[in-house]
Amino acid sequence: MYLIVTRAFPPELGGMQSLMWGLSREMSKNFMIKVFADYQENHKEFDEQTSFSIERVGGIKFLRKIRKAQLINEFLKENKVQGIIADHWKSLELIKTDKKKYCLVHGKEINHPLGSSLNKRVTKVLNNVEKVIANSKYTKNLAINNGVEQERVVVINPGADPVQILNKTSLKKVESLLKIKSPRLITVSRFVKRKNHEKIIMALRNLKQLYPDIVYICIGYGDEEKNIKKLVEELDLTSQVMFFKDISTDLKNALIAKSNIFVMPSITHKTSVEGFGIAYVEAAQYGIPSIGGKDGGASDAIVHNKTGLICDGNNLDDIYSSLNSIIENKRYIELGKNAKEYVSKFQWNKTLEEYKKVLN
Repeated sequence: MYLIVTRAFPPELGGMQSLMWGLSREMSKNFMIKVFADYQENHKEFDEQTSFSIERVGGIKFLRKIRKAQLINEFLKENKVQGIIADHWKSLELIKTDKKKYCLVHGKEINHPLGSSLNKRVTKVLNNVEKVIANSKYTKNLAINNGVEQERVVVINPGADPVQILNKTSLKKVESLLKIKSPRLITVSRFVKRKNHEKIIMALRNLKQLYPDIVYICIGYGDEEKNIKKLVEELDLTSQVMFFKDISTDLKNALIAKSNIFVMPSITHKTSVEGFGIAYVEAAQYGIPSIGGKDGGASDAIVHNKTGLICDGNNLDDIYSSLNSIIENKRYIELGKNAKEYVSKFQWNKTLEEYKKVLN
């Protein structure tokens, strides 16, 4: 039996939640597993549909961490467990066992100045696990540069769920919404500085002169939402930018599938970095190429000049010229075909084989 210890799990939505759900689901096809996850509203209906045991732990954040560790430590004493897989170094910090431990690392949660108290806590945990599983080559190097022993770190890119069949009603709704709008850009992410919506919108102002019917679809929510909407108004782009949040998965997928370019030229903001970017993979499954930033692990998900483009997200001219070059002569069609072929490597059944090698 393997224990999967996670702070992020469905029915809550998000990239980490999808990753830990996909890993748990695929592991359960090959191993006996038990998941220890944080409490979520409406979790009972979700949990009842799974083929494995999920134990939910509630309470305020600090006490929840202690309570969860206590439950796991008790479980380890009473049950035969081969190993523990955790989503975050903090998930392992209070677990006392000589069982093999494996910790996933994603980027920003390990990006603390060398010698700082947080850095010492991170390395104390990660240098005492069997393997540190980095989501990209970038995150692997980040971990090593921040004091994690090199021989412990392996790279396994996140798996992607099988592409969902598009809902006809949602597709019709999207077509009526977008009508003659073209080209169509889209970003699906939280509104935070790192995701760089601001510079995309600034580039859009110039692209509007060349492509009067251009549209930019923003799906998400977050701290920067007000600032981004204010910028759209200031630049007179309210007809070119469409905002969506709290929409169904069917509508989100239809909006992606009916777009031409997924654009998320991420930057490093303070300690916040884009470790991988599963959103690029999800777009590619629908034949949509991406523009990603050179900061972070986007180059594990995007092959430059083949399945999309990697640009300097700090450079507005580079974002503009990348968008223009992919729009010109509808180059996004060819790149989209390549992207769709390339992302088959991220299917969960293939990803699990990489995990099996590490666990064995």
